[in-house]
Amino acid sequence: MTLHRIPVRAALRLALLPLLASALLTSNTAVAKDVTFVTDFNVNGRHAYYYVALEKGYYKQEGLDVTIVRGGGSADAIRKVAAGQAQIGFADAGSLVLARANDNVPVKLVSVVYQQPPHAIFTTDGSGIRTPKDLMGRSVADSATSSVMLMFGAYAKASGIDKDKVHFVIADGSALPAMLATGRVDAICQYSVGEPLLEKVVAPKKLVRLAYKDAGLDFYSNGIIASDDMIKNDPETIRKFVTATLKGMRDAFANPVEAGEILHREQRQVDADIGTGETREVAELAQFPNGPLGSISEAKMQKTVDIVSSAYKLKRPVTAQEMFAPGFVPH
Repeated sequence: MTLHRIPVRAALRLALLPLLASALLTSNTAVAKDVTFVTDFNVNGRHAYYYVALEKGYYKQEGLDVTIVRGGGSADAIRKVAAGQAQIGFADAGSLVLARANDNVPVKLVSVVYQQPPHAIFTTDGSGIRTPKDLMGRSVADSATSSVMLMFGAYAKASGIDKDKVHFVIADGSALPAMLATGRVDAICQYSVGEPLLEKVVAPKKLVRLAYKDAGLDFYSNGIIASDDMIKNDPETIRKFVTATLKGMRDAFANPVEAGEILHREQRQVDADIGTGETREVAELAQFPNGPLGSISEAKMQKTVDIVSSAYKLKRPVTAQEMFAPGFVPH
């Protein structure tokens, strides 16, 4: 019998193979952390970038297993995050000021997406509504927890109209476009990012938009939220979620057509062209000239607090520092 001697290096490699295989198996089967994310309202084209991050594996790369659930308005999303029904959410800053000041809801913003307010009231060209003053004595529909209705007091004050002379009709948010198209109400509340869908529903009528920002209002709107408890005890999960989401956002803004297609694959009820159009609208709102995407400025947060405080009687004053947690947006 001839004995063959194995070189020392080869022997070491053979000895290490089982260890390497075990390490690879462990890394590939590591349990991802479950995260439930709640939207501000339903799933719409404006949420496409979350699905881009989901489909492209950005959350998985951060060790997160993300489930996206539908919210029923910003106030609903805030409540769900505060109650632990969702770990992370998407909600309006103005609604958060009201929740924090009036109910001590322990939730903060960790990243702002809408750097400008998308709040608007939409009507059609045959309604006779052209200016904010034309809203008085007319019917405007919105969902019960919508931030557009919650912030209407600030818009009315800035526009010089009596908010109590506008008749609000509470309806399910998904019914609002049809209510406008059929004339069941004179106008509806809607984010400007929803304009592509509204145009499609009311055609051949033309839309008329009364945007809050056109009344001179400049405040933060929607961003990513988390509870005070999670910010304190599990900041790394929040940081990973924000990082992955911003990757999806950059991809969506660079290729909104792809973003619309991805959203349609995941949520068949949202047409791809609507996803594309709303993604383009979000891209305009999300531009932040003095910092990275998703950043929060304490000065503008204070301005947001001041606008809400001037329009509503709050149970207690709140500060900008209470409203957001820094350090979660990668630079």
